[in-house]
Amino acid sequence: MDTVSELADVTFTDEAHLAGALPGAEVLYLHHFLSHALREAWPAADALRWVHVAAAGVDPVLFEDLIASDVMVTNSRGVFDDAIAEYVLGQIISGAKGFRDSWDAQREHRWQHRESDRVAGQRVLVVGTGAIGRSIARLLRAVGIEVRGAGRRVITDDPDFGHVTDDLLGTLPEFDWVVAVAPLTESTRGMFDAQAFAAMGEHARLINVGRGELVRTGALVRALEDGAIAGAVLDVTDPEPLPADHPLWTLPGVSISAHQSGDVRGWRDELDTLFADNLGRWQRGEELRNVVDTELGYVPTTRSQT
Repeated sequence: MDTVSELADVTFTDEAHLAGALPGAEVLYLHHFLSHALREAWPAADALRWVHVAAAGVDPVLFEDLIASDVMVTNSRGVFDDAIAEYVLGQIISGAKGFRDSWDAQREHRWQHRESDRVAGQRVLVVGTGAIGRSIARLLRAVGIEVRGAGRRVITDDPDFGHVTDDLLGTLPEFDWVVAVAPLTESTRGMFDAQAFAAMGEHARLINVGRGELVRTGALVRALEDGAIAGAVLDVTDPEPLPADHPLWTLPGVSISAHQSGDVRGWRDELDTLFADNLGRWQRGEELRNVVDTELGYVPTTRSQT
């Protein structure tokens, strides 16, 4: 934050004291990206013109009053893309090669031979065609995985996905893995429900690296218990943190990590560097990076960005 402090008068605060720090502030750098504190402190935002979120997802700040205002919102698109793609590839390799079973056998001192699946040729549907989804698609395709996309509109010649469908339920049965990385909006909340899990094949597995609320947790638990799907990799959950007594912890075929798929060493510095660059642009009157369409809930991807 040294660079930022050189560019502007900076006040550091926490959620509890945000309302006291907001009066007179033109810019808010929201580092606690899951916080809803701005909604509660909004009446104190008498001079606010720009909110920068230290994450790709901006759903906690897109409340009605902010959307109706002239306050600009930007996010940290680009910081986490490649790291999350590596996480997804690693989980697919682990699942195809049965690494978890091998670790269990080693822990039990049990020599057990088993066959595994090829990674090349696995079929993956990436649900969410923004920057992170595209990074995932490019990396998976590089190792021979067949990738398609699911989004808001059909694209037949996409450079990263090949084909993008807008028919999620009709497409789900075709894939071995389904990666959820869509932004959380009113149209995507709970998109993975009982109907979606029923459409997936019994051999299929879900990877959620988007938001926990994309998934109806109760429906996921039932699908896993009933064998409707083979497993789930959850870097995000609903609720989050996941309570210690939640059934997802012990269901077979489930891998859980603590919302860390994009958090490689140095990520905090990258976030600050991006914000400092945008702050410089702001002061010079230049166009900002990663401007969110607050009605859509994310940074629109243009064809030139693909």
